[in-house]
Amino acid sequence: MSALKKWLIAAGIFALSVLVGSILGSPWLGVTLGVLVGIGAVIAMSSKAGGNQGIYDRDDDGAEL
Repeated sequence: MSALKKWLIAAGIFALSVLVGSILGSPWLGVTLGVLVGIGAVIAMSSKAGGNQGIYDRDDDGAEL
């Protein structure tokens, strides 16, 4: 997935969140949610593209702190 496509998806999620926040009567809530969800989407897409999706770690046996 190209970087431009990734950022366009995040911007679309942000715009949708602002719209929902405006409908609910609080545009700042929409902006806040949009930023958080947009950043989360970019991180998730980057993780998936890098092959680091999921929480499984074969070297972690859970016994060490």
